[in-house]
Amino acid sequence: MATPVTNPCVVTRRGVLAAAAGTLLLGACGRDGGRENAVTRPAPGHELVVGATLELSGPGAALGVLQQRALAISAAALNEKGVAVGNLRRTVRVEVLDNRSNPRLAAQQATELGRRDDVHALLGATLAETSMSVIGVAQKLRLPFVSLAFGDSIAVPLAQRAFVYKVTPDAGDVARRLAQLVSAEGLRQVVLLAEDGLHGDSGVRAMRGALRTAEVGLARTVRLPTGKAGLARAAEQAVAARADGAVVWATAPTSGAAARALRAAGHDGELFFDAGAVAEETLETANLAAVEGAYAVHPSSLGGSTIANSSATGRAYRDLVSAYIRAHGSYRGFAPYASDALLLISTAARLADSVDRGRLRAYLQNQVTDGLAGMYSFTPIRHSGMDRHSLGVYRVDGGAWNRFS
Repeated sequence: MATPVTNPCVVTRRGVLAAAAGTLLLGACGRDGGRENAVTRPAPGHELVVGATLELSGPGAALGVLQQRALAISAAALNEKGVAVGNLRRTVRVEVLDNRSNPRLAAQQATELGRRDDVHALLGATLAETSMSVIGVAQKLRLPFVSLAFGDSIAVPLAQRAFVYKVTPDAGDVARRLAQLVSAEGLRQVVLLAEDGLHGDSGVRAMRGALRTAEVGLARTVRLPTGKAGLARAAEQAVAARADGAVVWATAPTSGAAARALRAAGHDGELFFDAGAVAEETLETANLAAVEGAYAVHPSSLGGSTIANSSATGRAYRDLVSAYIRAHGSYRGFAPYASDALLLISTAARLADSVDRGRLRAYLQNQVTDGLAGMYSFTPIRHSGMDRHSLGVYRVDGGAWNRFS
């Protein structure tokens, strides 16, 4: 197993930012001046190996399958030329395992991957609980882990998350944007429906503070049970609060089921989602009537308007969308967090000139990268890197997400 560097702090943020200036997806593939001629194709037997534990079945599959698809497309794009690491161009090999939405299985998979000498980093877990189960393993084995889950506790406290990074937006940033939207729409009171678990806990804390700042009343907080059982009762409790609108803080598929339950219980007011609701399942036929006109705060990839330009990231995003449609028939605008996690890891290897776990960790925590979902800015004191300016407000109109503001 590669030995971590004993003093990763010798890598200064100024030096890394200078090296990372203009870092985009094509840069991660190795288009960095002189090396383009020095290293032209992947060297046989030399790989950058990334383990991925994803929810490909079970409750988390609504998010996990989307990330697995995006990950496969992005890995293939990187391997057209490979990643320039030192004087070698390495092939990226991603080993994807199905954790079946089971935290214990996710931890077991992370342990098995982390004990292998040839695995350099880990990504995955779209559910907060599965990600949390991996954190202890990543710390113990000193294995860089980039989480795709929602929940602020994934990246803090920092003293216990030295090898852990998160690419999803912080709850506070999403809640602030939602509260501002609620206020701008003229609503005086809302009811908050938050799913059980770490993601819901983050949403409750963040929305309470954000609504208070926006001078919007919180009529009631209702926790959504795991699974469909009990959703009707939760919706009835929410409607009984007689609020002007409802904020559903839950990941798919719970978010779509909650919207249907609210409408069935008689809620005819405005409906707001956090970013975890945006998945193909949310706009399925069964949900369309319930979610039509609903709002969501989500990274800019949902509308594509801020990155679908002539930049390298814009081209990479369009390539991903085209490849996704060819392979799977349609693309519904979810954030390709797995693609960005792979980009962050491969960029760290390129900048570090190494696949050593300690050096990857050092360059991950000093990285500014323009990803497909949004802009990331990691620092030694902030391992949750999604920039709040990457978020936008979207509305479901005609069965599709459209940019609202």
